[in-house]
Amino acid sequence: MISLIVKCLFGAAAVVAIALLSRSKSFFIAGLVPLFPTFSLVAHVVVGTERSAKDLQVTALFGLYSLAPYILYLLTVYLLCTRFPLAATLTLATLVWVVAAGILLVIWTRFYSGVL
Repeated sequence: MISLIVKCLFGAAAVVAIALLSRSKSFFIAGLVPLFPTFSLVAHVVVGTERSAKDLQVTALFGLYSLAPYILYLLTVYLLCTRFPLAATLTLATLVWVVAAGILLVIWTRFYSGVL
């Protein structure tokens, strides 16, 4: 139960940091906060304590590959934010992320999960 509360506090702290930074002169730093490895740290602690070092290595490698959908999301936001309203831009960017993440999962499970 304590572990769950700590995870919630990390998430809440990230939301507060984003909200405060978005109102500052350095508003662009709000885009860096979600990249702080809060949830990666949690995932790596869980995998690292419950599974082997090799499994943690595979988790880290998959994390590197998972940057591709995020890059596509950000690229979509960048390209569409001056052409579409905010809601449409974020909806389309999220859809791009979902499709890219789905493709990543299909490729990973077909070609990499059995090899590693």
